[in-house]
Amino acid sequence: MAILSKGTDFTTGDQVTAAKLDALVDSATFAAGAVDDSTTALDSSSPQKIIVKNAGITATQLATDAVTTVKVQNNAITLAKMATQADQTVLGNVSGGAAVPTAVPIVGAAGILVNNDSLGTDDTKGATQGNIKAYVDASSTDGFTPTSYTGGESVTLPNGLIMKFGENSGADGTVTYDVAFPNAVISIFLTPRDSAARGAMATITASSVSAFTIDTSSSNDSVYWLAIGR
Repeated sequence: MAILSKGTDFTTGDQVTAAKLDALVDSATFAAGAVDDSTTALDSSSPQKIIVKNAGITATQLATDAVTTVKVQNNAITLAKMATQADQTVLGNVSGGAAVPTAVPIVGAAGILVNNDSLGTDDTKGATQGNIKAYVDASSTDGFTPTSYTGGESVTLPNGLIMKFGENSGADGTVTYDVAFPNAVISIFLTPRDSAARGAMATITASSVSAFTIDTSSSNDSVYWLAIGR
């Protein structure tokens, strides 16, 4: 099939002239056989030119790595055009240095978040709800001895202060702590059990790290006591 249609046609016996030779080339046009009508076609101009048809270029025509960054329009790559990735992962880099982004787990030992209910720490990863809950749950009693109250006389606070508490029967006497303060007594508070007796407060006549003495001569009412030390 011819690719070109001649600009002029010679017949036997015709004289070859410069004008005819020029016309043979200058007036030549593309014939239908010059295109495959799949990837290429003749346009509607005169003379017709060979053009690439819409969707005529496929991956077959593109060389490997032929499309470079500069050839991609800004904001042209949509999420739908990106490769799928595993569930609960995001594109990121947690390598500790510059690297090509990879599918990073959201939660996990190699992930962005660390789920460690034992309150382990990591300087480069965030905490999960489990971490935070565990921290708050532990912090509510952290440092208290005992961590929960089931009875007894003494509680040690996180800052090292010790609170001892109890009730005296109302007679003069010495209150001896179950366990002595290891260092010193800071203060002792007395509260009458009977509100009617609060005008005649009991007093403390002696105090040490192991005991204190109450004088209730002005009131025989029982008193609640609170001692703070360290």
